[in-house]
Amino acid sequence: MKLISFVRDGRASFGVLDGETVRDAGPILGPSHPDLRSVLGDAAALARLRAAAPQAPAVARRDVTLLPPIPNPSKILCIGLNYEEHRVETGRPKTASPAVFTRFANTQIAHEDEIWVPAESREIDYEGELAVVIGRAGRRIARNKALEHVAGYACYNDVSVRDWQRHTTQFTPGKNFPHTGSFGPWLVTADEIADPQELSLTTRLNGQVMQQATTAQMIFQIADIIAYCSTFTRLEPGDVIATGTPGGVGFKREPQVFLQPGDRVEVEISSVATLRNRVIAEPV
Repeated sequence: MKLISFVRDGRASFGVLDGETVRDAGPILGPSHPDLRSVLGDAAALARLRAAAPQAPAVARRDVTLLPPIPNPSKILCIGLNYEEHRVETGRPKTASPAVFTRFANTQIAHEDEIWVPAESREIDYEGELAVVIGRAGRRIARNKALEHVAGYACYNDVSVRDWQRHTTQFTPGKNFPHTGSFGPWLVTADEIADPQELSLTTRLNGQVMQQATTAQMIFQIADIIAYCSTFTRLEPGDVIATGTPGGVGFKREPQVFLQPGDRVEVEISSVATLRNRVIAEPV
């Protein structure tokens, strides 16, 4: 099942995507569940959504504007240096635990939204990633139970402002400029992904392949990440974990490649989706 959040006629809603048809669940679940995040946290509501989708009001996909699948996560946790090729290209040492940093929800954009190049930098870099969305809350989640807490998977482009990322050892400034966290187009429910460690990930810039890897190449697998993160924070339904980017990022190429206004970036993950965004100069 492909779950989406969207706007139609000025009204935010959520539902199920079936080909080119959107089944709007808002009229059915909206009185008790105002958004997709609240549905993911309620097993009965999710079952109602699944059962009611065929009868929900039908809207053509072209008539809605997609939002990030979870527009309002309470947390976005990002994993750095989680593919060996990327760790090597950055020259960073191996670590016993995942490198974790945070992204703010108001930096996120949806499929076909525009990535902004800010006036403060021209070192804007793509980072194609697999996003995991939590469906069941938990603290100190055991590794062998971790995937039971996953609602689904989506594409993520953790666009980085590299010079601001390197101001200090902390990544936060370079990861939180407006319109830099691309997320979507939809959330594929976990029951449709047999093994999230067997997906292929490709990032293309203007049609040219820049990153290509499989999720089997992760240093810390998804179950490891969930177990680790749930130790220091309680994971909540709708929380997003961006699981890291492979090698081939622009700032480690020779010559360096940074996003420019007019560019188009795609992140494709097998069995999940293709996330597309155009790059523009930040409006002033």
